[in-house]
Amino acid sequence: MSKSVKQPFQQQKIFVLDTSVILYDHNAFHSFQEHDVAIPIQVLEELDNMKSGNETRNAEARSFIRLMDKASGEKIMNKWIPLNGSKSGRFKVVMDSQADHLDAETIFGTGKMDHRILNAALSLKQEFPQKKVVLVSKDICLRLKAKSLDLNAEDYETGKVKNLDELYTGKTILNKVPEDLFLALKTEGSISAAELNLSNKSGNHFCILKNNRKTTTGWYDFQSERVVSVKPKNIFSISPRNHEQSFAIHALLNPDVKLVTIQGKAGTGKTLLAIASALEQRKDYRQIYVTRPIVALSNKDIGFLPGDIKSKIDPYMAPIWDNLRFIKEQYNDDPKMQARIDDFVKTEKIVIAPLAYIRGRTLTKIFFIVDEAQNLTPHEVKTIISRAGEDTKIVFTGDIYQIDTPYLDAESNGLSYLIENAKNHSLYAHITLDKGERSELANLANDLL
Repeated sequence: MSKSVKQPFQQQKIFVLDTSVILYDHNAFHSFQEHDVAIPIQVLEELDNMKSGNETRNAEARSFIRLMDKASGEKIMNKWIPLNGSKSGRFKVVMDSQADHLDAETIFGTGKMDHRILNAALSLKQEFPQKKVVLVSKDICLRLKAKSLDLNAEDYETGKVKNLDELYTGKTILNKVPEDLFLALKTEGSISAAELNLSNKSGNHFCILKNNRKTTTGWYDFQSERVVSVKPKNIFSISPRNHEQSFAIHALLNPDVKLVTIQGKAGTGKTLLAIASALEQRKDYRQIYVTRPIVALSNKDIGFLPGDIKSKIDPYMAPIWDNLRFIKEQYNDDPKMQARIDDFVKTEKIVIAPLAYIRGRTLTKIFFIVDEAQNLTPHEVKTIISRAGEDTKIVFTGDIYQIDTPYLDAESNGLSYLIENAKNHSLYAHITLDKGERSELANLANDLL
């Protein structure tokens, strides 16, 4: 009779969730396995103030409130309540009772919800000394304050990309490609992926094939397991200036690819290529939507700004209008085409609006472009894609290192999350644009400053 192996001791934990975590993922309190989850009463107060509105954070607040109501049933929520579907995890609502030795409001000041949330966590630490109490927050400053009070604190890890250095770029470089395969791809237009040892790879991606000093480019379609030649192609008088831009255009024009992400620093042409490709295929889609999330100045809603709704929105949409104006300028010698582009806007063949104004609409036979997608949460990206109807194509563009939204970073934003999780799907294509093409001066800023 064999002896049972003694499992290593694992200290029971109590995770205290901040409001920022709930607004990032309303289902967060199911992410901590067998451990207990505490929700400070102040979090419910803040969610109550956010439950009205059309923004995603308002929907997240409403969803969490409904989850709490369903999970608690007829039970009193200041007592531990078992979480459905977990082994032993429980949750409760906790007040901000002052601990005997530490008071966050005395140390950091009164009148701020964050400090009362800290007090709630400190009171739990005092009440349950045998357990490890951890404050979970997307707010870096709140985590630092917690640590200064000898309180464990960590970021919410669910949905985060673990290693950005290995984030999918959408391309593979193949060196020393045999001469016969190199010529076959250029002359015949496609070759078997098995001949390039690519057939065991999953996920679509682009290839840069090199033979001595010669270079050619291809698209590996893992459904057909063939590599198809990719040649530079003009779209609405916009010409690609490097291999990666040619790859982006190929993905944007490919009818078999329904979901595209384009990641890259400012000036690489992400939005311009997406809009030009949409206009190139305008006859294939009922409408073209170009949108971006509004990140309000100083975290104030756009209602804080003066003027009518158009005046409030135009500053946020200006980069998109700039790209459309640049496309129009390519037709300075063709006034009829310029007038047609203006007509696309007037007749709403192309619609440029903030994401909040698009949310809830049915996306059937739509070419849907989401600019600045790095300012979305993973749940927001999922919500947008889930709205796609028949014959719709969705394109997300952005720079994962230029985050304007509080509580998001390069690892936790929706664009990084999508790139990491969609890379093996047959309907998906991605390319990272590395080279800035806006101007020499813009490249200087990106490279040296």
